[in-house]
Amino acid sequence: MMGNEAAALVSAALAARKNAYVPYSGYPVGAAVLGEDGNIFTGCNVENVSYPAGMCAERNAIGSAVTAGYTSFQGIAVAGSDKGFTMPCGICRQVIAEFHIPVVIVAKDEDHYKIFDGSKLLPHAFEEGCLKTGERNG
Repeated sequence: MMGNEAAALVSAALAARKNAYVPYSGYPVGAAVLGEDGNIFTGCNVENVSYPAGMCAERNAIGSAVTAGYTSFQGIAVAGSDKGFTMPCGICRQVIAEFHIPVVIVAKDEDHYKIFDGSKLLPHAFEEGCLKTGERNG
């Protein structure tokens, strides 16, 4: 992923963060996923008074892309707190693993972000082969 693509993803994630619905935690998160053809899909976290019913920004962005027919991605950016780097939660890491998203960017702002290898965020992820063999990865 080139620097311009990373910057565009970070910018889109920061814009999506502004729309987060976070009346309980006050912790907005935005995400943007880049399709193989360069289209960007965004999502934000949406809380619910019944906490498990909430949705993370990453899964909302990926779900939006899948709804549009995309299942192959170049990368995803996550923008949470501007005071630190917000990493995807375990469930989001599993979804990132499902779609083999190769690049994960976590950003505080437009100028401060870190880039991670998506395949290393969830060692021993549960994958399709696990269903066939009955064994977990790793």
